[in-house]
Amino acid sequence: MQRFGTLSFGHYGPLGGGRELTAGDSLHQAIDLAQGMDDLGVDGVYFRVHHFARQQASPMPLLAAIAARTERIEVGTGVIDMRYENPLYLAEEAAAVDLISDGRLALGVSRGSPESVVRGFEAFGYTGSQDPRGADIAREHFSTFLRAIEGEGMAERDPNSPFGDGTGRQRIEPYSPGLRSRIWWGAGNSESAEWAGRMGVNLMSSTLLTEDKGLPFDELQAQQIDAFREAWREAGHPGEPRTSVSRSIFPITTDEEDMYFGGRQDGDGVGYIDGMRSTFGKTYAAAPDVLVEQLLEDAAIQTADTLMLTIPSQLGVAFNLRMVESFAKYVAPALGWVGTRV
Repeated sequence: MQRFGTLSFGHYGPLGGGRELTAGDSLHQAIDLAQGMDDLGVDGVYFRVHHFARQQASPMPLLAAIAARTERIEVGTGVIDMRYENPLYLAEEAAAVDLISDGRLALGVSRGSPESVVRGFEAFGYTGSQDPRGADIAREHFSTFLRAIEGEGMAERDPNSPFGDGTGRQRIEPYSPGLRSRIWWGAGNSESAEWAGRMGVNLMSSTLLTEDKGLPFDELQAQQIDAFREAWREAGHPGEPRTSVSRSIFPITTDEEDMYFGGRQDGDGVGYIDGMRSTFGKTYAAAPDVLVEQLLEDAAIQTADTLMLTIPSQLGVAFNLRMVESFAKYVAPALGWVGTRV
């Protein structure tokens, strides 16, 4: 494990006892938390994207704000639902954030998670999908997005226009060199992972895989990563791609943490989600020394270079910073992480 960061859903709404976390609270706390993690030397801060839900939905303004308030931490998504995206507008936004951050964007995209509404992407104007889950729209949008950030001309210049310069087809602006190497695809199964390898993008693998082969979750996920890397090599892409996995991991060092997460550790699960038989990853919650032993046995964590910790953002900045700092001090070094500031 070379890097670790946090993955947040950005939940907001009623907290109980008459308290409520507003959308504004959630956004401001995300910025404050990212600043604190930057000071700790944590490697990345990433956000889930869900539409029609009280969660983060439009990540680019948030990522830009974090990039402007931090120095070194990677800012990213895990993942943006490409069914909902105008690929050229996303290309402009992604390039802008990458430039603001001086190349610290890690943009995770995919078909997206199961929705809380029926074919919500159609409400955004993206119709005509022949797939019940819109996977064809997602991949079509993704292909156009990649061409745009690579600098391909996307529209013919009007020779009669007094604006712009040059001739022929014009690329999207701004253009950020190197952004293409910082794009990730969120894969839910081996086929999708292999496709990402052939496309030459990095791999994000979640705590949910839409397949069941009778294997423990971590072994199934490690196989997915191996298939991705093999597809990358066979396609002839240069260098080594990055791979990430996400986990719910809670070091318990205080009575408060024990109150929230003690007894929460569970095993893998198998069930149906979005109409597909799926395998769910376990939750790890224990004293740091116990966590080290358990995580060293997690095959996917051992093969991926980046670990994303799903965090309970509703519990506030101070609580989450303590959790992250405990992981950085007592757990991450034993997994191979070399921190620079903690």
